[in-house]
Amino acid sequence: MTTHPFRQVDVFGSGPYSGNPVAVILEAEGLTDAQMADISSWTNLSECTFVLPPTTPDADYRVRIFTLRAELPFAGHPTLGTARAWLDAGGVPRDAGRVVQECGVGLVEIRRDGDALAFAAPAPLRTGEVDEAYLAEVCAVLGIGRDRVVAARWVDNGPGWVGIELASAEEVRALAPDATRHPGEWFIGVVGPQAQGADTAVEVRAFFTSDGSGMREDPVTGSLNASLAQWMVGSGRLSAPYVAAQGTMLGRAGRVSIAEADGEVWVGGATHVAIRGEIEA
Repeated sequence: MTTHPFRQVDVFGSGPYSGNPVAVILEAEGLTDAQMADISSWTNLSECTFVLPPTTPDADYRVRIFTLRAELPFAGHPTLGTARAWLDAGGVPRDAGRVVQECGVGLVEIRRDGDALAFAAPAPLRTGEVDEAYLAEVCAVLGIGRDRVVAARWVDNGPGWVGIELASAEEVRALAPDATRHPGEWFIGVVGPQAQGADTAVEVRAFFTSDGSGMREDPVTGSLNASLAQWMVGSGRLSAPYVAAQGTMLGRAGRVSIAEADGEVWVGGATHVAIRGEIEA
């Protein structure tokens, strides 16, 4: 066995331990694909990342991102959590104001602002209208009628997200999805506007399953908020900057900040190293 530096980072929290944790294994050279998959499954977190030397001089490091069962080309809170862990372990970026990550979708720029980090939303892999037959299945999983859907769109930037807009944050919070009678792989993001006077603009929830045995909910999801923002801002449904709430129904208080700059959507939030140590593999 070899020893590797380890960090567990809380991402997008509005206070201590209120966001989404990610496990980060640094100096991961020598680990096999099978070892990475086993470690990720063992952590039982939404994602676990493995930091490797970059393959291009344009990047500060390369990362591989694993869920409980699969590898992803990109994910949001693991991107910010990995950058924070890399900096915490002594990583020095080529540009003091930003970190450049290499991952499955290419190079992702991460801007630094104290404890907060923000990534430039990557170009989506799939956009466009959702087929009515598929949308009917999504509604069945969510347990709602088709008439409750204000709008739907593919917002896939890696995991496979389909975006569903409901009329209010209250409707979003009331959802109780069930995929047991709808086997397959589901990545469903739902968004709805908050009531007037709320301290956030929208409520977001992210549901996923990879084997049809049950639905999991992600506490706070950077990739989904990125692609939802591209959709919402691009279509005029929302104006940036705004803040999204996520994790409410899981007892979390996630806050995701959305901004526009240099012609790109930026997705940011707090990052806090909660655990430092080593892992043997």
